[in-house]
Amino acid sequence: MTDQTLATLVVPQKSERFSGYQSLLIVLLALTQFTIILDFTIMSPLGAILMPSLHISAGQFGVAVSAYAFSAGISGILAAGFADRFDRKRLLLFLYVGFALGTVLCAMAASYEVLLVGRIVTGLFSGVIGSVVLAVITDRFPLQMRGRAMGFVQTAFAASQVLGIPVGLYLTNHWSWHASFLAIVALSVLAITGIVVAMEPVNAHLRLQRGESPFRHLIATVRQPRYRLAFAVTTLLATGGYMLMPFGSAYIVRNLGIDMAQLPIIYLVAGLFGIVTGPIVGVVSDKLGKYPTFVFGAVVSSIMVVIYTNLGHVSLATVIVVNVLMFVGLFSFMIPSQALMSALPDEGQRGSFNAVTASLQQLSGGLASVLAAAIIAQNPDGSLIRFDWLGYIVIAATLVSVIAMYFVQKTVTLQAGAVAEAA
Repeated sequence: MTDQTLATLVVPQKSERFSGYQSLLIVLLALTQFTIILDFTIMSPLGAILMPSLHISAGQFGVAVSAYAFSAGISGILAAGFADRFDRKRLLLFLYVGFALGTVLCAMAASYEVLLVGRIVTGLFSGVIGSVVLAVITDRFPLQMRGRAMGFVQTAFAASQVLGIPVGLYLTNHWSWHASFLAIVALSVLAITGIVVAMEPVNAHLRLQRGESPFRHLIATVRQPRYRLAFAVTTLLATGGYMLMPFGSAYIVRNLGIDMAQLPIIYLVAGLFGIVTGPIVGVVSDKLGKYPTFVFGAVVSSIMVVIYTNLGHVSLATVIVVNVLMFVGLFSFMIPSQALMSALPDEGQRGSFNAVTASLQQLSGGLASVLAAAIIAQNPDGSLIRFDWLGYIVIAATLVSVIAMYFVQKTVTLQAGAVAEAA
């Protein structure tokens, strides 16, 4: 981490424009994230279709979602020791091809067991891709530009709501749910081609490797005291995020009284607002401060979760408004938290740091899905019971993360002061 990079946390910096290659890189990474996020998020709206189609219960569906998270978490730990030993472009391609093959398996599933295996295989590869993407952003963008870069890349999440989920539901309603996974495979092939042709090698970190074993490299990363708060924040935020997502479509249809055919409208509108919100949040976090932006997002998100999880039968317009505001809150703490935590690891440990972070995110998310499935029950009419309990857990995790993130910011600021004094 350079003096200039750390100084941007203390001294306001003038906004810089992305170069042509940086803009192209953002597009490629955003497309990569789009397919990865869509592969996970598509499970939620498909839940109301998959459960009766494969004759599975809400508990079994929760297991299928959490199996993806657990396998992704395990792969993150296994890959952490190797994450800084390869050109990040080659590592990204290897993982992406594996992800595409796992998605093919999901598309071919004719039973719950095959679908479960497909989710496990997909999770093993996709669980590390997000960490590689973050490492590439950190390597290629200085901190004063990182909020904007992450803001644009994270619009992939919103784009999956605008384009992916509505199109996936359309394909499902007109053909079958298998078509949704096949569409993801086609997009993955397009992204892989773009990475091969246009992305430059990302290997400057290789000169910092000291020839230590992968296990020692992993242990050295985990033992860094200043990383532990970031790991704690990641765990808390993932616990909250995975609580509501798996049962979102079932809750909207069966508890809020929204027709299944109207689900694409909800995701479409919320996603459109997300696409606009992501870049704005990135700019704001770079200019006004990453921690204040994070706090704002946490407060807005907590308020909207309380409202959302306690709704009864309401109009489509009400559900849309609530979902839009939840998206604003989500983006407002997700983007600045990632940008701020990216200032913690040294260049030679960015891959392993992000891999461990991704692993903790998936493992804690998997545990949250299992816990949510254990808490949730169904009435004879299919409506969900105790969904509001999940909301209270999400709020508690979010508020604790606000406290933890304060100390992350303090740690990074102290690093900046120490570097300035040494200079």
